[in-house]
Amino acid sequence: MELRQLHYLTVIAEEENLGRAARRLFVSQPALSYALKSLEAELGVKLFDRHAGGVSATPAGRDVIAEALLTVRQAERVTAAAERHTRGETGVLRVGFEASGAGELTTRARAEFARLHPGVRVAPKRYDWGQEADALRDGLTDVAFVWLPNDLTGLTYEAVHSEPRVVGLPTAHPLAARDGVSILDVKDEPLLWTRRAPRQWVDWWAVNPRPDGSAPVWGPTNDNVEEMLEQVAQGSAICFAPESMARYYARPDLSWVPLTDVEPLRVVLAWADGADTALVRGFARVVRQLASEA
Repeated sequence: MELRQLHYLTVIAEEENLGRAARRLFVSQPALSYALKSLEAELGVKLFDRHAGGVSATPAGRDVIAEALLTVRQAERVTAAAERHTRGETGVLRVGFEASGAGELTTRARAEFARLHPGVRVAPKRYDWGQEADALRDGLTDVAFVWLPNDLTGLTYEAVHSEPRVVGLPTAHPLAARDGVSILDVKDEPLLWTRRAPRQWVDWWAVNPRPDGSAPVWGPTNDNVEEMLEQVAQGSAICFAPESMARYYARPDLSWVPLTDVEPLRVVLAWADGADTALVRGFARVVRQLASEA
């Protein structure tokens, strides 16, 4: 017994006519009739009654056809599973991001990609202060939303998102109730920073030098978002962040006020040169589509 014969059997049962079944299967009617007779001989039962209008399944035939349908459908699932691997639609896609990533685009892209590729597990990988680009070069993640400025050497990338920057203040701060502040309004405030990021990255976030040529008042350092926000809340210093952080890291002891006169954060989607796998390409297509809609 061959899978081909079982497939023939299910089509004959649907068409109830050997001529129509043969045309649908792209075989000659004599060849289909011979295959049916061979299967009946092998099974030892008559599967169809022949009559002037075509054929009708016998009681034995109905039982055999029901099992044949299950077998054919399972075989189709086996083929589909192999094809998903061929197309790169199975496995794990590691998506890197920093803090709030590219805002809502990050979460929406992961969800939409997972919907389109149910055989792929999307694994989010969070990095601190500019480390997502190194993670791509080191092979620790497959694709990442990278905050600029950053060293993009060895990476393929495309701009996908931008958003304004805000200043994080303790709620009791005199400027906390303002609708917006300029960089010079906070130039004398101690500013949180990190030693974990490249100096170019630190200076850009700190707006160093300021428009009047002054340097920031450097406050305490931190290694991650949680440490930064805890120190802002206790009044040790202020911080600068993307607007999405105000939504993703809302706290009752913090206020987020728009910075009105600094350039926005720009985010690129990046992956290592030569690492544009089918999964990476698929994720990039999703991000590109969502970004264009936004």
